[in-house]
Amino acid sequence: MQINQPSNQIKLTNVSLVRLKKGKKRFEIACYKNKVLEYRSGIEADLDNVLQIPNVFLSVSKGQTAPSQDLAKAFGSKTSLDDIIQEILKKGEMQVGEKERHAQVERIHNEVIDIVAGKLVDPKSKRVYTTGMIEKALEQLSSHIAQHKQEEHPKGSGTATPSADMEEAKEKRKNLPTWMGVVTTKSAKSQALEAMKALIAWQPIPVSRARMKLRVTCATSILKQPVKGGAEKGKDEDGDEAGGKKATGTVKDKILSYIEQVETQDTQGQEWEVIGFVEPGAFKGLGGFIGQETKGKGRVEVLDMAVTHED
Repeated sequence: MQINQPSNQIKLTNVSLVRLKKGKKRFEIACYKNKVLEYRSGIEADLDNVLQIPNVFLSVSKGQTAPSQDLAKAFGSKTSLDDIIQEILKKGEMQVGEKERHAQVERIHNEVIDIVAGKLVDPKSKRVYTTGMIEKALEQLSSHIAQHKQEEHPKGSGTATPSADMEEAKEKRKNLPTWMGVVTTKSAKSQALEAMKALIAWQPIPVSRARMKLRVTCATSILKQPVKGGAEKGKDEDGDEAGGKKATGTVKDKILSYIEQVETQDTQGQEWEVIGFVEPGAFKGLGGFIGQETKGKGRVEVLDMAVTHED
């Protein structure tokens, strides 16, 4: 006797489910394998290439589509289906097999390590670390952070009162960036940035961001002009606004103050040029100053995003 399958049963192959719980409902979309991560990292932008079926389900395997009233209640009545799908894609949890999940984690992990190793250097020698050393440093860091968390929330009934120094150290650690390993819900690039911030903050090995190499050009007619503006706000070591230092000096002085090491300086005709190295954190400030003060008569060009010395 032939048994007919239910007409609403959907048989899908090469599928990855992305699930998002919102309100009291769980919503699913059916996607092509490997396309979800490409979408999240910005490589793929066309939803037609990501979705197997352009719809939202309560259960993909049962072919149970999400009623419009459930979608409106969870996401808002004015939210379009495409916007709902994009939110599920960005925030949802991808359901894959154990082997696939392990392969994903390993691939993202390797990408993160490669990115970090290419952008961090020894502060003194300016030399890069090997990927193995960066990997070991991140392992030490995650173990170190986990240990501190256990110390801050110990098991048992001990009621010893922590000292003022311990409380101060605990408060400082609370504000530091953390690293507990890679996840599959974020791109490798964003996680590499988190890893770099944590390594620089905790210093399991001596590290700093590799400097950028820039070319700055400016019309000689404005180099000796005084810097405009009054008090100049900066930031102290804790990231708080510091200062009222009065902005003094010329435009040329201010430009050179951003440059940690000058490689060459030259004047040709009516144009002055300087090539040098800057910390990545100073790049935005320098670009903003050039744009504001030179009124189109100056520019900043990136020659190398991360200058390193290799053995």
